[in-house]
Amino acid sequence: MRVRHPNFRWINKLSPVQLIVMFYGIAVTVAFVLLSLPVSHQEGVNVSFIDILFTAVSAVSVTGLTAVSTVDTFSTTGIFLLALILQLGGIGVMTLGTVIWMIFGKKIGLKERRLIMTDHNQTSFEGMVRLIKQIILVILTIEFIGFIVLGTYFIQYFPTVGEAYFQGFFGAISATTNGGFDITGQSLVLFKDDYFVQFINILLIILGAIGFPVLIEVKEYLFSKTEERRFVRFSLFTKLTTLTFLLLVVLGSIMIYLLDINNFFAGKSWHESLFYSVFQSVTTRSGGLSTMDVSLLTEQNHLVMAALMFIGASPSSVGGGIRTTTFALVVIFILTFARGKSRIHIFNREVYDEDLYKAVAVTLMAILTVFSAAVILTIAEPYSLTEIIFEVCSAFGTVGLSLGITGELSTVSKCVLMVLMFMGRIGILTFLFTFYRNNPVDYRYPKEKIIIG
Repeated sequence: MRVRHPNFRWINKLSPVQLIVMFYGIAVTVAFVLLSLPVSHQEGVNVSFIDILFTAVSAVSVTGLTAVSTVDTFSTTGIFLLALILQLGGIGVMTLGTVIWMIFGKKIGLKERRLIMTDHNQTSFEGMVRLIKQIILVILTIEFIGFIVLGTYFIQYFPTVGEAYFQGFFGAISATTNGGFDITGQSLVLFKDDYFVQFINILLIILGAIGFPVLIEVKEYLFSKTEERRFVRFSLFTKLTTLTFLLLVVLGSIMIYLLDINNFFAGKSWHESLFYSVFQSVTTRSGGLSTMDVSLLTEQNHLVMAALMFIGASPSSVGGGIRTTTFALVVIFILTFARGKSRIHIFNREVYDEDLYKAVAVTLMAILTVFSAAVILTIAEPYSLTEIIFEVCSAFGTVGLSLGITGELSTVSKCVLMVLMFMGRIGILTFLFTFYRNNPVDYRYPKEKIIIG
């Protein structure tokens, strides 16, 4: 990984975090070039520079926000390239880079392991290459099963077998990577009454958003011998992530239903209301697909969904936002502090102070970032504050849901959303550490109390 050419020695001075940001920037550039190729577009379709760049950033960050119609803009080649970009964004640039290094027999050294560790928010060098192999195996297996199931099922919906499997191919990748793009022209509204398609997509979105470490631990548990399973201990990360993810989905579903019980859900059967509520709650984790026009929901629901999108998916997953564990630690910290205690305990384990500091820093930085973006869009756009907050949180959470204003936004607003999508994908911590300089200080100042509250 060390560069010897004199004109590129500056790369060796970059930290792993800065290299990750640079690599994602390169990925966006490559995606932009691929989506700009004439062969990627439908015949006679011209797309502006800013809209192609917006789509490229949205695809690399697996967000799904787009200013143009995917199916009406891109050719079959362009859709295949878009699927490839979603795959890259979903598994991460370092995962793909590591696979390429291994294919060519290159040794994965300390520098590369540090990059992998940074890209996947890991805390140890140990098992980085094994982690990458496991991620590739799990994701490709999930996508392949999703492709076969959806493609076969779609035969009843589309005129040819080829089109059915093409829809299944793109749909499986989009759902698993939480990309949020669709080639039906109306997301999953076409399947609003088909609970099987909805269930498969819910499952794929959850598997993509819950976190690679969780999937790997569950896989190892399921494939271990029966007598060995009782000795398997799930990590604190897996326990906290799974519990928080489940609670957010359940509470989100209940709130979405109750806030529209006299509006959108009025007159609908219990199973219609159940699937509408659950799907919209799951998709706010980072999915971006939808079985309805979310603009039909009440303004209160839009704000609730914006909050859910702000939280986002789990760490080391395909999703963005502040992440589920960050939200959980901040909530637990507040409850612990209110009870007069100073130590945080979860599942009979004490949380490191450093992790708590990171959670608080990420949350505050994210609030400031989203607030600043909302202010800029409020100045630049004629839309309501609720519509703007929804759009901003969707971009930051790399979700891709919209109230229908994305295509009408100005260039300035699209640039703001691109920055949010990029930050949401690489993570607030990674973004903060981009500016970090390791200047060790061997002295401390006297302490003094400050009045708080």
